[in-house]
Amino acid sequence: MTAIPEGARGEHRWPAVAALLVALALYLALPSTFLPTLRYAVVGIGLLLLVPLLVVNPVRMHRQTAWTRGISVAQALLLAAANQVMLVELILSLVEPTTGSGTRLLLSAAQVWLTNVIAFALVLWELDRGGPVVRRALDRADLPPADIRFAQDEDHDAIEEVAAASSRLAGWRPRFGDYLYSSLSNSMAFSASDSIPLSVRAKALMGLQAFSGFVLLALVIARAVSLFNQG
Repeated sequence: MTAIPEGARGEHRWPAVAALLVALALYLALPSTFLPTLRYAVVGIGLLLLVPLLVVNPVRMHRQTAWTRGISVAQALLLAAANQVMLVELILSLVEPTTGSGTRLLLSAAQVWLTNVIAFALVLWELDRGGPVVRRALDRADLPPADIRFAQDEDHDAIEEVAAASSRLAGWRPRFGDYLYSSLSNSMAFSASDSIPLSVRAKALMGLQAFSGFVLLALVIARAVSLFNQG
């Protein structure tokens, strides 16, 4: 078992929980024609897996065992994988001009896009440097290799007020909000912006996210133009 040293503060659990609940709610709000069995199964499994994680770390993340680590990673990967399936379903609906209401499809596209942002943020948050517990439990020299390089990781030689918050001088370590912002910017810019993927798995995840976001945006714009022309 990995545990935060006594007296140290683990990362707060609830920002990630809130993001997960938003993603699951967006799943439930999708049209009934969007693979209902898959959607309900993902929501049910996601909530079920959340229960033991909250029991172990209800407020702050102080402890991690092999099974809690497996559950948390599986939960994030399940959401990301299921949303890719939903993305394919949405793309098929967007390219078929007779499928459903155009306005409802565009709203569904926004729901899938936002869920994608949250899902990839959760995956990166769980994988980078051993996960949220390990990132704070171990000394920096003992951390697993980083998957993501943030600006704070290289700000130690900047001007004083910037360097003061760097990883080396202030002991800064990324939190869920940092991964959420990176996921959001990657989904909008279709490339790494404030953070740089270092490992093959991080590059693959961020590349998949950027590609799916680009395809979705291109089809949404095409569908919106089609609706405008019909009007």
